[in-house]
This record gives sequence, structure tokens and C-alpha cells, in this order.
Amino acid sequence: MTKNNIYVSLFTGLLLVACSPTQKTFLKTNDGIVVHLNKNSKTEVNTLRLQVLGDELIHVSASPENEFPKDSSLIIIPNIKKVPFNVFEEGDSILLTTATLKVMVSKLDGGIQFKDKEGKLVLAEKTGGGKSFSPIEVEGTKGYSIRQIFESPTDEAFYGLGQHQSDEFNYKGKSEELFQYNTKVSVPFIVSNKNYGLLWDSYSLSRFGDSRPYKQLNSVFKLYDKNGEIGALTGSYKTSENGGQNLTRKETSIFFEDKKSILNLPKKIPLKHAHVNYEGAIEASESGDYNFILYYAGYIKVYLNNELIVPERWRTAWNPNSYKFSINLEAGKRVPLRIEWKPDGGTSYCGLRVRTPQPLEEKNNQVWWSEMNKKMDYYFVHGENMDTVIKGYRTLTGKSQIMPKWAMGYWQSRERYKTEDEILSNLKAFRERQIPIDNIVLDWNYWEENAWGSHEFDATRFPNPKRMADSIHALNAKMMISVWPKFYVTTKHFKEFDSKGWMYKQAIKDSIRDWVGPGYVGSFYDAYSAEARKLFWKQIYDNLYPLGIDAWWMDASEPNVLDCTDMKYRKSLQGPTALGSSTEFFNTYALMNAEAIYNGQRDVAPNKRVFLLTRSGFAGLQRYSTATWSGDIATRWEDMKAQISAGLNFAVSGIPYWTMDIGGFCVEDRYVASQLEYDKSEKENADYKEWRELNARWHQFGAFAPLYRSHGQFPFREPWNIAPKEHPAYESILYYNTLRYRLMPYIYSMAGMTHFNDYTIMRPLVMDFSNDKNVENISDQFMFGPNIMVSPIYGYEIRNRDVYFPKETGWYNFYTGNYIKGGQTLNIDAPYEKIPLFIPEGAIIPVGPDIQYTNEKPADTIIVYVYRGKNGSFNLYEDENENYNYEKGQYATISFNYNEAEGTLTIGNRKGSFDGMLQNRKFIIVSVSKENQKPFKYDAEGQTINYNGNQQTIKLN
Repeated sequence: MTKNNIYVSLFTGLLLVACSPTQKTFLKTNDGIVVHLNKNSKTEVNTLRLQVLGDELIHVSASPENEFPKDSSLIIIPNIKKVPFNVFEEGDSILLTTATLKVMVSKLDGGIQFKDKEGKLVLAEKTGGGKSFSPIEVEGTKGYSIRQIFESPTDEAFYGLGQHQSDEFNYKGKSEELFQYNTKVSVPFIVSNKNYGLLWDSYSLSRFGDSRPYKQLNSVFKLYDKNGEIGALTGSYKTSENGGQNLTRKETSIFFEDKKSILNLPKKIPLKHAHVNYEGAIEASESGDYNFILYYAGYIKVYLNNELIVPERWRTAWNPNSYKFSINLEAGKRVPLRIEWKPDGGTSYCGLRVRTPQPLEEKNNQVWWSEMNKKMDYYFVHGENMDTVIKGYRTLTGKSQIMPKWAMGYWQSRERYKTEDEILSNLKAFRERQIPIDNIVLDWNYWEENAWGSHEFDATRFPNPKRMADSIHALNAKMMISVWPKFYVTTKHFKEFDSKGWMYKQAIKDSIRDWVGPGYVGSFYDAYSAEARKLFWKQIYDNLYPLGIDAWWMDASEPNVLDCTDMKYRKSLQGPTALGSSTEFFNTYALMNAEAIYNGQRDVAPNKRVFLLTRSGFAGLQRYSTATWSGDIATRWEDMKAQISAGLNFAVSGIPYWTMDIGGFCVEDRYVASQLEYDKSEKENADYKEWRELNARWHQFGAFAPLYRSHGQFPFREPWNIAPKEHPAYESILYYNTLRYRLMPYIYSMAGMTHFNDYTIMRPLVMDFSNDKNVENISDQFMFGPNIMVSPIYGYEIRNRDVYFPKETGWYNFYTGNYIKGGQTLNIDAPYEKIPLFIPEGAIIPVGPDIQYTNEKPADTIIVYVYRGKNGSFNLYEDENENYNYEKGQYATISFNYNEAEGTLTIGNRKGSFDGMLQNRKFIIVSVSKENQKPFKYDAEGQTINYNGNQQTIKLN
């Protein structure tokens, strides 16, 4: 990157002014072209650069300046292999060609068009280039707020952008603010159904789809109170506490969204258990679609035009959520508005903001905006399908590592195991009950109360941490521990960082106290400093690594220095960074922090696979063997449903390992109360009945996430604490846990595919059935790998659901083997214990032995289900499970290829080898067809093949 910038600087003076189409107006460099547009405005592009990073990878940079700053990307890996390209002049344009792309650049305005090798338009910047720059200066550093608009045809669909909680899937015509927060992980990458992706290389607060911020209601609408008087809505606050109190006042906006703005709530009315209504009417000054964002903690409903637009939603008081909705309004027409809010704590949050109808230049187009950059950078990634686009993304940002095999098993966690005995006794209970498990987790606060960041255990609760870890290993499980980038000022580790200037100090200056005990002052280290990252790992290595801990849980890595602060103060709390202002480097902390531990562990133990779990992430996270979970979500059905679309979009964002708190983290009071009541009476009241079903349904879904993990606040989440044996909830959880383990040959093969094939495990239907337009907006079904379609149930007492069967294939019911023709929607039974699962024609699914943990025994006998009707293939992948020898070629694959016309299955020659590899094994082939429909069973009978590594072809019965 630096070399290229120097190259540009040396030759900028040679660039010729574009006076006529016959003059040379560009410079060809060793990796692309530089175009000078001779603009004198600080708001327009003046210098444009295209770099060829692959036959289908183009890096575009733009600046109002004459030269590009000599910076480097945090997300793009260096030394990407160069490929040949050619450059031609064609009239008013410059044509850059690779083996598969034709890129046209206007000499007049720098507008770019990307075409495939046949000349078909794939993506075009808006006429005139679509670029704009607004100068900005922060902490003495100058930069630009930037915007780029691309044309988007009406039938385009967008996926990706990370993980968000409004239950949106296809972002065409929608917008998303890109910042990091608990439950929100922003990744500035989208994949289009037009077989391209766009990676936006900015680390600042960004927006996709609409470049404008949301506004307060009174700046957009005329407001009327409930009596029809103009100027404000009516706010009514009522509580029965302290003898009952009522207050009515005028509200010119509904904005109580952070620790500063909630000070404007009434001070004399206690909010906990209060009933709050905001009502009146809004009147728009122009007709069109208005997009609202609702911010809420507690229970909330929204009515517009006397219709329930937002059914009841809930979030815990300290961790609000946002939800988006739209409505078409007519200019000059009053529309009744009513918000019913029941705060759920002494501190609670509520807000409603809006955007006016979007300007035509942006509406339904692809729009990117970022607050602060030195220049504009984006990467165009082309491919034959979504998988090859994601492959291109990982070519740019780094390959996904193969997670250790034990990470594919079940993870048990809670907030929190408070003693050594608690964590060990619960792990022993799994083994005694024969519930498969591989990993158990020690959450935060294992240190002494006043010693956050010390990395030392509270000896009264954890008297012998090394013995604890050894005992976990003796029970054939692994241990993950919570490691925060947070340090109390009194700790030795804080002082080490502080002495080097590597601590964020605003929280210290403001004496910000956290929620522990009396409250303690602390802050986060500056992960943007390379030396600080090394110190962070050294402190872990000196104190925790010798205990034999297997995995690292990096909580609050947004970084969340303080909950619920306004955006301006958040930036103050997490900066300035070693690289510059936190305004410029706002979103990439989790990436830097992951690098610290990944590189640190690989330096000291180069052949031990790293596993990191982080609450935030960014483009490139996959290269650090890091998974992300969806944060402190709520225990609500709507939150469970939102995780499906959140996980799917995160997967399309190019980061293959994702998980969630099965059952939700933050628990409604009614569930806590029902558990306490059950503990006394052992009677299942209505709320406890729902709690059990919620957890059962969530496990049914979670068993098919890339990582399978349960975690949350009280009530406890161990299966026997959810329901007793023989209860349908317990039996269902056990069934899907066991199924996950029996599918381990299939699942671990996909783990290999994520590295070698840049594969995506959790797959929206649009990835595999892109020719079926019906799947483009299906957000509640997905493929778990190539061969299992999952249709979760996300409503209480729901016993059936509509399932769409993509038309490109026929399908088999997993449980019965019944055949279903594709291209139709059917209502499918979903009894309490089961969710709909379907297998496409041509699927080959290897099923392993009954095991209690992933490495209990080799899969010497594998049942291979072959679902006939189309040709099919599957590659079984195996390696040494826990080391990096696969990077040296020490792994093996066995191919399975089914030929429908001949009715044969060919098991190929084993390719490769590794220490401990099985030389001989048994395959039991189970054939399922329209004529011979068979249910999935672990003890199925079939054709037995003794396999010694040599190819065999079998005629299927």
C-alpha cells in the first residue's frame, strides 16, 4: 500500500490536464491507473486511483487532493497477488480490463462502471460519479465526511452489513447505521444478488442506504397534543408507587435515549412500574414514506393512525434496543400517534426519531456515507455467485481459520458460575446425565470485586484455578474464560498500560464508576497501539495461559466503556487512539483486540489452534480465528426471530462463525418470578411453561448455528434446570444436542470448507437458490451447509408453519423421508419437540457415532445418507482437530459422488494423510428416494462398505 502511494506521488506531476478526449489523462502504474480530473473544489473528487488486486477485485480510491495520503488499510491483508491487466482509451473513457472484468472510467467526472467480460453492466456509480466530500477536522486532524452513490436496479437485493437487531434481511430500499454496540456488530460489506460485493473501507461512523441522520419529531412534523393544540405531544406519567402520582406535560420530542437525555424525564415520578403515554398527532409537510427508528427499554407499543404498528416489545432497562418501521404519510394530514411505554427499571430509555422521504438521488440506490476519512476507499468484488464473492472478500481480508473441532460441540455458559465448585459440578452433571458437551465457560467477575483487569482469581471462590482447569480437562471438556480489555485504576495491569500512555483516560478524568458493588473507576486499553496489544497478551500469558485455558471470551469489545452514552461522549471515552481520533477509528476496536490474542497465542504456541469469541467485530475478523456472538439479547420470541436474519446477514458479511445466547441473555421479570415460584412449589405456571418452550425452540434453532452455545442470566440454562427429564423441553434439547454430535462428520467437514473453499456454513436460501426470486426475502429459513434446510419456530404454542421449498430441486422430510416437490409453499407440522428440517435431492450426509464429546473416539463407522433424485457430492474432511498442521497439508479428504442416471455412489480415493488417521473404516450407505422414502435414524440399515482408502463404486439398492 505504501509503495503504491509513493509511486503515485512520484508521478503525479506527470499527469496531464483533460482538455480534450485525445489528450492522455491518466497514468498507468504497476497495479492499475491514476486519473487526475483537475477539479479545484474540496467537495469533489480530483484524483482517482484504480488498483487491480485480482481478476475480479478492484480497489477504488478517490480524493479531492492532488495526492493520496500515505496510509494503509486495517482490514486488507498485504501482498495480494498481482494479475495482468490492460488499459485503453475509448473516447471520453478509460477502459481497464482483466481476464474477467471491464472497468470504464469517465475522464470528465471520474464516474466508474464495472462490467463482466461480456460487457454486461454489473455496477455503476451514479451519473457524475456519485462522490461527495465534506471537509472535517477533529483533534487537529483534517479529513472528509464522504458519500458514494451507486445506481441500483429495481430487482437488486443487498445482504450483509454485519449483525443488527431490527429483523431486517434484504437491505434494498432500507438503511442501517453502522457503529458497534452491545447486540449490534457493523461490517461495511454487502453482497448483491447481481453477483458482486462491495467492501467499504472506512472505520468511522457510517451509514448504508440513507446518508442522513434521523431527526427529532418536531423538526420534521407539526405536532399536536391529545386536545388538538399545536406544538407538542402530550406526555402522561402515572405510577401507583408512593400512594400514586400523575403528571401530564408537553413533549416537543420523544428523545430519552442516553444518560444525558434521560435527565429530561420527570424527576418526581419514579419510572419503575410507571405507565407512560405519549399521544397526539403528527402532520407531515410533504407526502411520501417516512422511516422511523424506535429506541426502547422496558415494554413498548406504537400506534399510528390508530393502528398497532409496533406490537409489544421489551428490553431490559440497562440495555435498550432499536427497531425500525415505515409509514406513508400525506402532506397536511394529521395522523394520530400514540406510544405506550412501561419502563422496566429506575433508569430506562425511550425515543422515536424519523427521516423524511429520501431524496431521489439516493432513494432505492446503494448509498454509503462515513463521518471521517482521509480519502474514499472501496473494493469491488465480482464472482459467479455469492460464494465466489465471499471468496473474493476473504482474498482481500484474510482466510477463515479452521476452528478446533471441540468448538463445533456444545458450549454451556451462564452469567455466571460464581465458584470453582459451581462450574465443576455442572460439568460433572452433564457427564452423569450423558448430555454431550465439549466446552464450559467462566464468565466475568472471577476476580476479587475491586480488581477487574488483574487476571487474578478471587481465592475465596476459586482457591485453585489450575486444579479447576485440569479437572475440566479430566472430564474431557475445554474451558473458555472471559477476558476484558477493561482495567480498574487500582490494578497493576492498569498502571503498566498507563505508564506507557496506552489507556483511554476520559473515563478516569470523569470518575466514571461501573455497576459493581459501590462502583469502581476504570477504563479500556488502546488496542490501536501495536505495543499495547503485545502487553495485553503478555498479561494474559503471564497470568491465565499457564492454567491451561483453551479459549478466550473477549467481552465488551465494541469497546463499551460505558453503557447508554450519546455518540459524542462515546467517542471521548474510546480515544484518542494511537492511530488518530476515535472519530476516524470508531468501529475497528474489536478487530485490533482480536489480533492481540491471536498473534500472541500463535507466537507462544504456534501449533495450538486459537479460539476467540468476541461481542463485536469488523471486516477481516475471520483471519484471527474469531467468532462473534449477538450480544446481550432479550428473552423474547421476537428477539429469537431477529437472530435468524441477524445470523444470516452476518454470515453473508464474510465471517463464517457466529453464535448467540440460546434462550436470550436479559430475562423478563416474569420468567425470573416463575422460576422462583417453581423452585418452591414445583408447579409449572403459565410463564414457566412459556419459558421452557422458548428455550426448547431456541435450542432447536441454535443446534444449526455455526456454533452451538447457551448462555444467559438467571434462570439457569443447563438443560435439567430448564426442565426435568421426560419433559418435552428437556427431551427436545437432548435430541438436537445429540443430533448435532451425530452430524459432526458433516459439521467438521464444513469447518474445513470455510478455510479451503472459503465456504459459509449458515446460508440464506438466496446463496444456494439464486435463480429462484421467491427466496430473496425469506429470512426465517436457511441452509445449514449444502444439505439441510432449517425452518425455526419462533412463536409460543406454534405447532405448524409455512415453509417455502425452492424450485430448483425436490425435497425430503428429514424425519419421515417423504418427498416434496420444489417451487411451492406448504404448511408443515411442527410439534413441540421438532422443527421442520428438509433435505434437497442429491444431498449426501455423513452421520457419525454416538459420542459425548467431539474427540471421544474416531468415526470408524459412518452412516452415509444419499438422497436420490439429482447428482450429488460431498467431501468428508478430517485432520488432527486441534493444531495447525492442516496449514502444512496434513489433512485428508474422501469424496462421495452420486450419479443419478446410473444409481451409483462412488467413494473416491482418500487424498492426503495426517498422524492418527484411520486407515480402515466402515461406511453404511442408506439410500432415500421417491420410491423408497426412509426416515432419518441413527441405527438405519444399509449397504455396508469396508473402506481402506481406495476408490469404490456402489450400485445403490
